[in-house]
Amino acid sequence: MRKLIESTYVTLDGTIDDPQNWSLDYFDDEYANYAGELLFGADALVLGRETYEGFAPAWMSRSGDPFTDRINAMPKHVATTTLKDLEWNSTVLPGDAVEAVRELKAQDGLNLLKYGTGSFSKALLDAKLVDEFHFWFFPVIAGSGSRLLDGLDITHFKHLGSTTFKSGVVVHKLAPKD
Repeated sequence: MRKLIESTYVTLDGTIDDPQNWSLDYFDDEYANYAGELLFGADALVLGRETYEGFAPAWMSRSGDPFTDRINAMPKHVATTTLKDLEWNSTVLPGDAVEAVRELKAQDGLNLLKYGTGSFSKALLDAKLVDEFHFWFFPVIAGSGSRLLDGLDITHFKHLGSTTFKSGVVVHKLAPKD
């Protein structure tokens, strides 16, 4: 059975909106190595609609390095009820998106990697389908925006490890407690 791993950027005040506005100054070799391990440990991406709409145009216009080539070549499974014609090697998760992810997890293969956090993440967490979260805490305060898993009931996690980069970014690797 494959694992579903979610990787999300977060500010110190819990904001997840518009990471391109506050995260880019912290990208370095340590960041690239960690992100590469996650990406190359997966053979497909799972995305919500909003993440897909942000990622597809940005990544499709790039090429030439192993990370970019990998992300562009991977199949993407998108949770959406509004988008019909997807690009970027992407397909709509059929029927109930949560059940479709359950079926993807049951298939043979490497991990499934999910970027971004929102209502789809909450549904996957409620269905006990997320195996690991990699929350990348950036040493910046956004001041406003959507908060990480806002509206979720009390949910406990077990700590699987933390990685601190020289840039000040700390990745907390967590798993939902049973």
